[in-house]
Amino acid sequence: MNEEILNKVSKKTNVDKDLIINLAQKLSNGNMKDESAIDEVIESLSKATGKNVSPELKTKIKDTIKEDKVPKNLDKMF
Repeated sequence: MNEEILNKVSKKTNVDKDLIINLAQKLSNGNMKDESAIDEVIESLSKATGKNVSPELKTKIKDTIKEDKVPKNLDKMF
């Protein structure tokens, strides 16, 4: 992952870069369809940011990931 993008994401979210990398690795190698891996990532981000994720939002996030609707160009998001 591009260091500049990682720095932007970390600064904007107040989430440590190492945690971002760790969570990204959990979803790599085919785990994008593994619901337990997705749940673990959502919970970790929720704790790291101090934001609660409603069951409805959690379902929406999981569906977006499983249906491969996550934007591919992260630098435009941040």
